[in-house]
Amino acid sequence: MNLNITLILQSIAMMIFVWFCMKFIWPPLLKALDERRARIADGLAASDRAEKALEEANQAADETIGEARNKAGSIVDQANQRHNQILDQAKHDALSERQRQVAAAEADIALAANQAREELRAAVAKLSVLGASRILEKEVDADTHRELLDKLIAEI
Repeated sequence: MNLNITLILQSIAMMIFVWFCMKFIWPPLLKALDERRARIADGLAASDRAEKALEEANQAADETIGEARNKAGSIVDQANQRHNQILDQAKHDALSERQRQVAAAEADIALAANQAREELRAAVAKLSVLGASRILEKEVDADTHRELLDKLIAEI
């Protein structure tokens, strides 16, 4: 065989092979590469969207935590105010009760003092009558009179 014909036949075979590859093999490979490229691009885009969503979620969580702290602070302030109000009310009630008890005790003391005065008056009257009757039973003598008064004072 001739070298030229071999080269020409090999060139024709190569061209048929290239044409066959470009017609039947190359398009599915390009299509697969394009699909892979698209999937990678979609994955990267999804990753970017996920990062943005994560940042937004973190910001929302920070805002929620800040609001919760503010609300907790206001609740604590309200609780402290209520605590102070309850203490003030308890002090006021205690003072009112104390004043009521003092007034009741003073009334009891006044009643007891009046009762003691009445008893003392009755006793003085009784002793006066007794002393007068003793004075009248005996002679009216200054020394005897003084003696009786001293006894009467001793009995009182």
